[in-house]
Amino acid sequence: MTRKYFGTDGVRGRVGVSPITPDFVMRLGYAAGRVLTQASAGSAKPVVLIGKDTRISGYMLEAALEAGFSAAGVDVMLAGPLPTPAVAYLTRALRLSAGVVISASHNPYDDNGIKFFSAHGSKLPDAVELAIEAVLDDPIVCVASEKLGKAKRLDDARGRYIEFCKSTFPNELDLRGLKIVVDCAHGAAYHIAPDVFHELGAEVIAIGNQPNGLNINDGFGATAPQSLAASVQQHGADLGIALDGDADRLLMVDAAGRIYNGDELLYVMVKDRLSIGPVAGAVGTLMTNMALEVAFKRMGIGFARAKVGDRYVLEVLQERGWQLGGEGSGHLLFLDKHTTGDGIISALQVLSALKRSGRTLAECASDMQLFPQCLINVKVAPGYDWQNNRALQNEKEAVESELGDDGRVLIRPSGTEPLIRVMVEAKRADVADTMARRIADTLRN
Repeated sequence: MTRKYFGTDGVRGRVGVSPITPDFVMRLGYAAGRVLTQASAGSAKPVVLIGKDTRISGYMLEAALEAGFSAAGVDVMLAGPLPTPAVAYLTRALRLSAGVVISASHNPYDDNGIKFFSAHGSKLPDAVELAIEAVLDDPIVCVASEKLGKAKRLDDARGRYIEFCKSTFPNELDLRGLKIVVDCAHGAAYHIAPDVFHELGAEVIAIGNQPNGLNINDGFGATAPQSLAASVQQHGADLGIALDGDADRLLMVDAAGRIYNGDELLYVMVKDRLSIGPVAGAVGTLMTNMALEVAFKRMGIGFARAKVGDRYVLEVLQERGWQLGGEGSGHLLFLDKHTTGDGIISALQVLSALKRSGRTLAECASDMQLFPQCLINVKVAPGYDWQNNRALQNEKEAVESELGDDGRVLIRPSGTEPLIRVMVEAKRADVADTMARRIADTLRN
């Protein structure tokens, strides 16, 4: 069965346009509730935690989800605005049946989405998502009145999660002496992230921490780190931390205003772990910069690439029994700290690496220089079979032969638009640009 509604990170789209409508979201809650009650097989009534980011549409979708779950006989705990990884943590810590997050992550405010976590705090397996889709079009039939689900607020979800984040930072270290600018993207971590770093001893300047329902990710956060870079320099801060709207990704800025992406931050953290003990390997994606792969090989660390998406990074980590992985976009995973990507906890891992080494972020990252990348999007007809374009494949092979071990080629379709993305990495920017244009021109012709 193919997916109709679920993407790589739940169900997402424009608010008011199918599937992000109140009636669909109520049916989604009902369908998920039916799957949960069937899985519980007559044991205790399932209980689901619902959290959300700061989008104005969250109120509407929260009510719709609550109604759907109740109709299926599932109890609901409402956490209010809370980072996605906080919902994953609390679902596991409170031994609940599932967690649900209402968020469109780094998208603008007029998008929204629904994503689910299992009782173990990880993204739902494909089989469970397909089971939900299989009953999504069934009519809603309420359970008997005495079996309807109830809803209540979860007391101090914020405080519980703050303490969890702090527990991932080494007891023998603190952040005293550091001035840090924390950019919350006017998102779900606005009332959490500044307190975490402050309570560990840092002087904190918070920006992007005044959500109004319409400003999430607007000029702030991990998708717009220039605001953070300017603020770090304006305040003479040592570091800047940028989260996205649901606080599951991280970018950082050093005192000079230089921005560090997820590949660079993963390198800093893996190198720190290596200074403590052996590291078997790390996982990136098809888009991970080749410089990281070369650096890990030099350090004697295994490296594997997953499909784009943090859920696929997690799958490869679990298959190989490794702990560390991530994406250049800032989704970073530390399976000995959390079950899912967490921007705040990722920042704490970088900060502990800096504290342990006594070096700056620039110094810790200086021995890995990212390869220049050239990415060209080529418009094609919907459904175009690019893999059987023999001229394209010949040109790709020719470029790969010329690059040798000094670069790589990646061609992949967009998941949302009729585009083919052509990406070339090389040690020199001009070489990457020339090679990418050669392949793109072949595809256009």
